[in-house]
Amino acid sequence: MNAIDTMLQHRSIRNFSEKTVEKTVLDQILAAACNGSSMGGMQLFSIIVTQDKAMMQKMAPAHFNQPIATNAPLILTFCADFHRFDRYCECRQTPTDAYHNLQAYQWAVTDALIAAQNACVAAESLGLGLCWLGTITYNTPQFIEALQLPQHVVPVACIPMGYPATNDTPLTAKISWENLVHQETYHESSDEAINQMYAKMENCSNNINMVNDNGFENLAQDYVMRRYKKEDNEYFSQVLKDTLQKQGF
Repeated sequence: MNAIDTMLQHRSIRNFSEKTVEKTVLDQILAAACNGSSMGGMQLFSIIVTQDKAMMQKMAPAHFNQPIATNAPLILTFCADFHRFDRYCECRQTPTDAYHNLQAYQWAVTDALIAAQNACVAAESLGLGLCWLGTITYNTPQFIEALQLPQHVVPVACIPMGYPATNDTPLTAKISWENLVHQETYHESSDEAINQMYAKMENCSNNINMVNDNGFENLAQDYVMRRYKKEDNEYFSQVLKDTLQKQGF
């Protein structure tokens, strides 16, 4: 498959075979990850490779003990990293306080996410499966401690990957790309268009079962009242704000 075919066949894989990811394969994934676009060519990211099961177990509670946090043969954690560039500036006797702010953090986050997506496309093109773990942004202090991240380094993406245990994982129901693209300016959608956009997601058997099992009337209620609740979002937002300040941003 070419790169476009690989991306169009993306699906989240949560169960892996016991086959080890070969070093030559991992090296290709990491090289591809590190060859993406970056802010001013500064490459404001770092990648933590986790293959040791003891380390996975150590981080598992911060991942809410999801099975995928320990059953994958390999986890890549992508960090927004201004520490290395700060060190470079220090070696050149140049002050670095210009980058200890939210704007600089956003540059580094963007660099890290570009690297993460490059790694995903490379991994899937080589026959691996993967799944993004959103928990990395919930419990940033625990991951910073476990991974021994210095000042001006914050984890922003975590991707377990390995060879899929089966080849029958279905594609996730998504809004069609035509509804996500706007020409020249943003165009507001009518209620009818919104309902049509989300119909495929609402009619997916997995989502129907979750809505029914949890006693909700529709998928929107399941998202807002169970999956990503206001009180949880506000709590973890404060944790992230505090972490950014502590890490020097």
